[in-house]
Amino acid sequence: MNRGFTLIEVLLYVVITTIVLVSVSAFLSLLMAARAKDQAINEIEGQGLAAMQTIEQDTRNALSINSPATGTNASMLSLAVAAGASDPTIFGVQNGVLGIKEGVAATTTLTNSRVMVSNFTVQNLSSANGTGTVRIRLTLSSASPSSRYEFTYSKTFTGSATVRQ
Repeated sequence: MNRGFTLIEVLLYVVITTIVLVSVSAFLSLLMAARAKDQAINEIEGQGLAAMQTIEQDTRNALSINSPATGTNASMLSLAVAAGASDPTIFGVQNGVLGIKEGVAATTTLTNSRVMVSNFTVQNLSSANGTGTVRIRLTLSSASPSSRYEFTYSKTFTGSATVRQ
């Protein structure tokens, strides 16, 4: 008695195996795309929140707002601070990177190369009685060279801070 597989059985096994392998490959591909998207979102969220927290905290601890002038907008924020070595403290964007310059020290970056700052706007909402208040708007985007959906993400962060007196 011959024991073996018929051609139909072999074809059936090959088709079933192919379906299983294609399904697993598609699932893994979707899983990796979702992971890449999550990494892009987490990177921007983390850096945006940290940058906004630094700007807001330094503004609250400042003596006054040097620029922008009251009632105007600017692409940088200059603060007068008590520590002489850190006066003035300036926040601004250069080549898509948000940085802080304290006094005569070199500029320290607040964002890394994985994100790009596409918009940094500071609006001085200070009142006539001298209370220094600013509204900060910061837009971060993924700096990935790929234009694939899972690598692209952008978010605008908005916050405000008032100088403590």
